[in-house]
Amino acid sequence: MAKPKIKRLYLIPILSKALDVLELLEKQNGPIALEEVYQQTSISKTSVYRILKTLVHRGYVAQTQTGEYRLVSRPRRLRFGFAAQSAEMPFSVAVATSVAAAAAAAGVELIQLDNRYDPDIAVHNAEEFVRQRVDLVLEFQVEEHVAPHVAHIFKKAEIPLVAIDVPHPNATYFGVDNFEVGYEAGMVLSQYARNQWKGKVDWILGIGFSEAGSFVQSRITGAFEGIRERLDQTPAERFLRLEGRGMRQASALAVSEFLRNHRKGQRILVAASTDSSALGVLDAARQAGREQEFAIVGQDCIPEVLDEMRSGKSAIIGSISHGAESYGPRLIQIGIALLRGHIVPPYNYVRHHVVTPDSLAESEA
Repeated sequence: MAKPKIKRLYLIPILSKALDVLELLEKQNGPIALEEVYQQTSISKTSVYRILKTLVHRGYVAQTQTGEYRLVSRPRRLRFGFAAQSAEMPFSVAVATSVAAAAAAAGVELIQLDNRYDPDIAVHNAEEFVRQRVDLVLEFQVEEHVAPHVAHIFKKAEIPLVAIDVPHPNATYFGVDNFEVGYEAGMVLSQYARNQWKGKVDWILGIGFSEAGSFVQSRITGAFEGIRERLDQTPAERFLRLEGRGMRQASALAVSEFLRNHRKGQRILVAASTDSSALGVLDAARQAGREQEFAIVGQDCIPEVLDEMRSGKSAIIGSISHGAESYGPRLIQIGIALLRGHIVPPYNYVRHHVVTPDSLAESEA
């Protein structure tokens, strides 16, 4: 006689427990304490606690001032707008990936648009976010002159704004401490010059990004200050700023022009505002057959720069990591806190750290 087949239910145990908790709260006429939920459901106290905290985070349950829990009727999912800097910039792509993952983990609906490094598109995207009635915007656009216009669009629509890496009026700032990351780059460069060139340097170039404004330009200011402190015999006229727009090709063109006007055999330190700029400087140096004259430090630690440092032969001797992977979780956390009426500092800085060929080798050993 054939054995009867057992029907598999394909249930998810923790989801069933969460539904048990929701159904219990639905039956209550008022708030209920964690201990009572535990007693009535026979679910472990640890699981009950985590389920309730998750339901509060997602807006299904509210917690009273006395610590009790009550069901919230018809919760609405939060909707954030995220305007990426540019899909063509590796650091921007890394930040976008981090934000998307964090939003999904937090149950936040995310509408993504690409500013494409274009101020007009940034304005258009801001208007689109208003049209789609987002609850909050995470804005990653780097043109300082258009920041007031973008910010005004959101202020008029009463949509809170978090500005990434470039401050906007009436916005909460999230990003790097630009002077400090520049200063760290300057320290790496000056130490290299002391170790390899006995402190003798012919030129110090800062490959800047004027469109982003003085706040981001302070990366170069900080780098120059770090170098001056340790190479204090270098004349002021040997510090030179070039415009690279934070981009590879523009930086390569600027440095190529510099090299055409200066003789070979010089020792050149370069602080680049981004890793994309650092790669552009490297392109120019290699094309001119003068890479051995350069020591370059960038910002962001994008994969191609890390590969250059791993080679052990590159003029790129360091980069300052801004922790792109940390942007998403913190941005989503800040956004939720703002919408819940919590106090959020006006400036929120990421943690940065120096990466060199030696530290990279140690971390990967």
